[in-house]
Amino acid sequence: MIKKVFYLIAILIASGSMAQESNSNLVNVSGEGTVNVVPDKVIIKSRVEHEGESAAAVKKQNDVAVNAIIKFLKESGIPEKHINTDYIRLNKSYNYNEKTSSFSANQAISITLEDIEDYEMIMSGLLEVGLNRIDGVEFKSSEAEKFESEARKEAILDAKRIAEELVAPLGQQIGKAVFISEGTVNNPQPMYRMAMMGDSVESSRESIAPGEMEITVRVNVGFLLE
Repeated sequence: MIKKVFYLIAILIASGSMAQESNSNLVNVSGEGTVNVVPDKVIIKSRVEHEGESAAAVKKQNDVAVNAIIKFLKESGIPEKHINTDYIRLNKSYNYNEKTSSFSANQAISITLEDIEDYEMIMSGLLEVGLNRIDGVEFKSSEAEKFESEARKEAILDAKRIAEELVAPLGQQIGKAVFISEGTVNNPQPMYRMAMMGDSVESSRESIAPGEMEITVRVNVGFLLE
C-alpha cells in the first residue's frame, strides 16, 4: 500500500514538472482584429407619453396615439414583427404639498427599419401621428456575423504577428498554436437621443448620419516556442 502511495506521488510530481516545462515553452499573446461596417438597419426606440389628472384620460390619449402610430407603420410597409411594444406603464404621483394626484401613461415601442433610407420618411410620419418621445436610435448591420468572422481572422493573424516579433530578436521561431480563446467582441455604435418633442413637428425633426461602425474581436493564443 505504501509503495502504491509513493508511486502515485512520483507520477504527480513528474506530471507537474512536464506541465511546467510545457508552459515554459509557450509564447502567450493577445491579438485584435477590427472591421469597419456601414450599417444598413436602424432601430428606433420610441415612446408615447401623456400626463393628466385622470388615469382613464391619459390612458385613452396614449391608446389613441399608439393605434395611430401602428396604423401608420403598417401602411408604410413596416412588417408587424418589426413593431414591438417594450412596456406599458400607468403611474400615479401624489403631491403632498398641494394634496393632489396626477397620472402618467407610457408605452414604449421599438421600430426596426430594414432599410436605413426610410428613416426620414418614417420619423416624420411618426411625429405627425402622435409620437412624442424618442429614447434612442440604434444602428445595426444585417451581416454582423460575417463581419465578426472577418475580425476574428484578423485577430488571429495579429496574434501571430506579435508572437513572431517577440521571438525574432532571440533568433527563435514560433511553432503551432496549442490553445486559442476568444476574449471579447466589441460592437460600439452611435446612439442618438431626443428629449420630449415640442408642439412643432418641423422643429422636432432630426436627420442622421450613422457613418461606420467598428466590430472588434480580441483573442488569446499560445504558440510553441521553437
